[in-house]
Amino acid sequence: MTNLNPKSGNHDGSAPIFDHLEELRRRILYSLIFLVVGAGIAWTKVPQIILLLKEPLTQTKLYQADKLQLVASTLPEQLILSFTIALWAGLAIALPFILHQVWLFIAPGLYPQERKYAGPFVIGAGISFLCGAVFCYLVILPPMVKFLVDFLQGTVAAIFPIGTYMGQIITLLVSFGLCFEIPILAVVLTRIGIVNHVMLGKIRKYAFLVCLILAAIITPTPDPINMSIAAAPLYVLYELGVFLSRVFRVKPEERMESGNPT
Repeated sequence: MTNLNPKSGNHDGSAPIFDHLEELRRRILYSLIFLVVGAGIAWTKVPQIILLLKEPLTQTKLYQADKLQLVASTLPEQLILSFTIALWAGLAIALPFILHQVWLFIAPGLYPQERKYAGPFVIGAGISFLCGAVFCYLVILPPMVKFLVDFLQGTVAAIFPIGTYMGQIITLLVSFGLCFEIPILAVVLTRIGIVNHVMLGKIRKYAFLVCLILAAIITPTPDPINMSIAAAPLYVLYELGVFLSRVFRVKPEERMESGNPT
């Protein structure tokens, strides 16, 4: 990865280490700037985002029967909620730029033929995160929210703190966005040389178990249908990662060209 060899004339290697720490500080600073800009953009759309996140709730019988309300239970809750939504939405907006900063930090430690994957990595990771969040919003949330809210068929009225509801929805969206990064992560780790398709193929049964555990954690509903809806795409993503790891594996001729035959 990152080259930590001492520069000429410096035998203790302290200067390069400080150089890398300074580079890390600069990349983190740029990432924070992008995050602030993204959050600023999202801040102007907070009411619209709240309405969008409320949409799965509006399809339930309890809501349509006026037996359910989202309320702010404390005085500053609306302000805190607005900051939270702006932060997460800003992260989604800034994610491609932040990933580019991550790539710029690790790129000096890669071989020249590996650096050409910068564009696909940044674009692919951004699109994967977005696809995960959209999949969760369209496929996971509607049946999950309906099951939980209408469990007693509207016989009990409900009052939900808006901060709690929005926090759970955002957690699900972010979780699925991150899970959809599995294929991109598999490709990057394969090109770096940490994993390969053979290794990933040997741990399929453990990966399946992990997918079930993750589905149980990120879907706060006990019914097996919703858990299966969540677990199935996670395992498909793992298998896609195995396939892409095979496609993008480091071939012997590439190792020889890089000067690293091992």
